[in-house]
Amino acid sequence: MRTTVGIIGAGPAGLLLARLLTNAGIDSVVLESRDRAYVEQRQRAGILEQGTVDVLRAAGAGERMDREGLRHDGMELRYDRTRHRVDFPALTGGRSVMVYAQTEVCKDLIALQLKDGGPLLFEAEALAVEDADSDRPRIRFRHEGREDVLECDYVVGCDGFWGVARKTIPAELSRTFERTYPFAWLGILADVPPSHDELVYARHDRGFALLSMRSPSVSRLYLQVPGGTAPEAWSDDEIWAELERRFETDDDWRLDRGPITQKSVTPMRSYVHEPMRHGRLFLAGDAAHIVPPTGAKGLNLAVGDVVTFARALTYEKETGSAELLDAYSVTCLRRVWQAERFSYDMTTLLHRAPDATPFEDRLQLARLARITSSRAAETELAEAYTGFPVD
Repeated sequence: MRTTVGIIGAGPAGLLLARLLTNAGIDSVVLESRDRAYVEQRQRAGILEQGTVDVLRAAGAGERMDREGLRHDGMELRYDRTRHRVDFPALTGGRSVMVYAQTEVCKDLIALQLKDGGPLLFEAEALAVEDADSDRPRIRFRHEGREDVLECDYVVGCDGFWGVARKTIPAELSRTFERTYPFAWLGILADVPPSHDELVYARHDRGFALLSMRSPSVSRLYLQVPGGTAPEAWSDDEIWAELERRFETDDDWRLDRGPITQKSVTPMRSYVHEPMRHGRLFLAGDAAHIVPPTGAKGLNLAVGDVVTFARALTYEKETGSAELLDAYSVTCLRRVWQAERFSYDMTTLLHRAPDATPFEDRLQLARLARITSSRAAETELAEAYTGFPVD
């Protein structure tokens, strides 16, 4: 089997890249180790930046998103029982975000790929990337019980942190930067309409809490818990009681309870691998970088990576110049590190470390007071949250 671009992984990054390449007249093959049902059901991020929304629309994948997604023109910060709304359009020249789950993005892109894109092979496990530093790299993979080889001009690894793509880059050429946080998020899905029409980020002495949603009838909520916590360690009543405590305000706002249909725990870490390219192998998304979910950057960073690659390959096709491909890693990493900075800032602003001192508590409150009293500081948050431009 031969193609121009071999894509490992059918998450939103790999699927969107395949769509962008199809629209540019460039052929590709997508290899996904899981089955279609798994890809369309795994719960991940749900906040799309303005730039991601624009890219999906331009790629022809925005129809259902625009119909069913929830546009958010702001978010709410809570601390010391007070509430402050951050108005995104007023601070950013009109930008907003969209609440639309990654599962739905994947469903839309899978449908488009199967309709008029290149091959999309489910249950096709990539075993190795070979000859990445040559002009004929290949992916060795297993599909339908037998091994096969996909010969490519380029390989893009969208196969996540545990995939084979990043492992192909020689250790002596790699640098990694990482931070593990001493807490995690206990997340729930609940069959109850959201208690607020925009996301609520709450800083509390007992820990962080986030009110989000998946639809007008399904709430998505999170609690900061110690690292290593098991989801079953918290009963439904304990979760609701703790959420009520952390969201409590001095006005008459109340949190509505409902049946919890899913519980999960998300560890918190920051990670960057440099470089994001080796020969004709390019890394995208979680294969190259991970952010704590506080800044809602993970999926959006992956979109930025594949847009950068598709643009660079299209430029080479049209001009014969590999200039943009050669700059891929440097270009992506500028955006990655800004997102890492913002995600770290949001995480340390809103979460209480297990060993936090009264001095550090006061600093958090001072940082929040600065944001809620300074248009310049509030604008910085709004601009970062709604999205960094793709260079």
